[in-house]
Amino acid sequence: MTFPVVGMVGGGQLARMTHEAGIPLGIRFKLLSDTPQDSAAQVVGDVVIGDYRDLDTLRAFAQGCDVITFDHEHVPTEHLRALEADGIPVRPGPDALQHAQDKGVMRARLDAIGVPCPRHRIVADPDDVAAFAAEGLPEGAEGDGFPVILKTVRGGYDGKGVWVVRSVEDAAEPFRAGVPVLAEEKVDFVRELAANVVRSPHGQAVAYPVVESRQVNGVCDTVIAPAPDLDPALALRAEEMALSIAKELDVVGHLAVELFQTRDGRVLVNELAMRPHNSGHWSQDGAITSQFANHVRAVLDLPLGDPRPRARWTVMVNVLGGDYPDMYSAYLHCMARDPQLKIHMYGKDVKPGRKVGHVNTYGDDLDDVLERARHAAGYLRGTITE
Repeated sequence: MTFPVVGMVGGGQLARMTHEAGIPLGIRFKLLSDTPQDSAAQVVGDVVIGDYRDLDTLRAFAQGCDVITFDHEHVPTEHLRALEADGIPVRPGPDALQHAQDKGVMRARLDAIGVPCPRHRIVADPDDVAAFAAEGLPEGAEGDGFPVILKTVRGGYDGKGVWVVRSVEDAAEPFRAGVPVLAEEKVDFVRELAANVVRSPHGQAVAYPVVESRQVNGVCDTVIAPAPDLDPALALRAEEMALSIAKELDVVGHLAVELFQTRDGRVLVNELAMRPHNSGHWSQDGAITSQFANHVRAVLDLPLGDPRPRARWTVMVNVLGGDYPDMYSAYLHCMARDPQLKIHMYGKDVKPGRKVGHVNTYGDDLDDVLERARHAAGYLRGTITE
């Protein structure tokens, strides 16, 4: 029997961990990577070095692949349509993926299917931003409606391409990129949540527990699964919303729906990601079937695995680079202190602020699980020394 070949576009840590999840199933991976040093290129056996923005490169790479999937959303939509015209399955397909590529397209479609989002619209210039801000003021209220959030519709991640604008004078910078700009209200939220679901081509879908995602300087720092003290009815609403979005947009594979939990008891959609996601890394050690394993199953149209948690609490903390590059020497302390600790490193050069790995801890006492994860991540980074 010949096992299928999954073609993965993008050589980052998501590709690395997705490849790892396919190994027990005998699934072969072929990788299109920018450089041989990329995270996944270090571990995948069949690596093509090339530019995913070049159609000829993509077509040549796709030869011999049974399906194409991604660890990022940046492949041009028209190139994906060309691959589909060549008879190559692309999952998620371009019709779905465009909603993760373009925030304006995403907002318009979510509005059309009745998904609650922050107030928003595309703005033309700083004066238009001021008009948008004023539109949000209650009748008779004083002020100018600032602050508002501005986002470039394409290319942003980890806080890049996002601005908190407090006056019309602050609003010029986003327009210098030369791409459309989306204005959104600054939501008064209690916390950020994420609903992760996986859907297969024939429509089977599973939902992971809704998690709390804590950000530091626009970058995900900590994920707690499940989200503590979340009303069960609100959790169910978030899961149903994510499953509905996956169905309506015809997503195949993993979908992360990033959410705001508002002070008045609602959930609003912030962002979509159609690939394995940082908010789902906890599932590697905390769920019966990880997000990566289920993404592999989905793109191959295999039956999906059980997403239920293995423990009462699982906590993931990202390991960011600092001034201490020798992380391996920290393993002795971390592993001896916490034999249950799970360390996942990405093979990246250590640079300040760069995601180079994450840790997962689990158990029955949330305070203990949080402390263990934070200690390990801090010790690996060098900000904790005892």
